[in-house]
Amino acid sequence: MDDTLEELFAVIEDRKETLPDDSYTASLFTHEKGENAVLEKLGEESTELVLAAKDDDREEIAYEAADIVYHLLVLLSMKEMSLEDLEAELEARR
Repeated sequence: MDDTLEELFAVIEDRKETLPDDSYTASLFTHEKGENAVLEKLGEESTELVLAAKDDDREEIAYEAADIVYHLLVLLSMKEMSLEDLEAELEARR
């Protein structure tokens, strides 16, 4: 899982820097709403995850959880944070 998260975060960081026109990730960094676009997506995906869990739909739970992780990583990148920042906080909670 570490490699997957690291690779995904690297792609997000690259999209932030290069801003390709056809990239959804890049569009989040340039959205007219600014970071609110990502915050709204996190709220939306959280609600969808809760509903999937309520319905006990394992496939949908995995799908929505992945959406949350992706948008969380975009938010971390927007805030100039790293995976190491997240990891340090999680380790501090052990």
